Amino acid sequence: MNVQTKSNIKGFTIIEVVLVLAIAGLIFLMVFIALPALQRSQRDQARKSDVSSVAAAVTSFTSNNRGEFPDADQIAEYADVSDNIDGFVVSSSDGAQTITAEKGETDKYNRIIVTERSVCGTSSTTGQEVKGGTARQFTTVVKLESGNGAYFCLDS
Repeated sequence: MNVQTKSNIKGFTIIEVVLVLAIAGLIFLMVFIALPALQRSQRDQARKSDVSSVAAAVTSFTSNNRGEFPDADQIAEYADVSDNIDGFVVSSSDGAQTITAEKGETDKYNRIIVTERSVCGTSSTTGQEVKGGTARQFTTVVKLESGNGAYFCLDS
């Protein structure tokens, strides 16, 4: 008797399944590695936008109050900022000084520092230099998460 046996079993081998799972794992790993950097970048963009909003609020306040410079509470009334910002620090500059994020705040990223009579100088990871300016000039500074904690400074 001539019996032929055919094996028509269809499916994936264990090697194929393991290979697909390994590739899927690598893709998920790349996404989870890139996601925190993307979130930091988005928060920094919001901080930069908030700095512009605060600068506009200070300009608006000074023009509405005959050149008087606002304090931190008055800036909070005029400025519309994101949830990334916890508050403001207002200081004065009679010459060159270095602003650091630890100047009066508990969280190093979530405060905007407004310095009257100043212009932006050089920035580093240790601080933002501001130079003395005229009575109408001011700087608005925030520390960023990316770039090893660099500062973003905006002149009026």
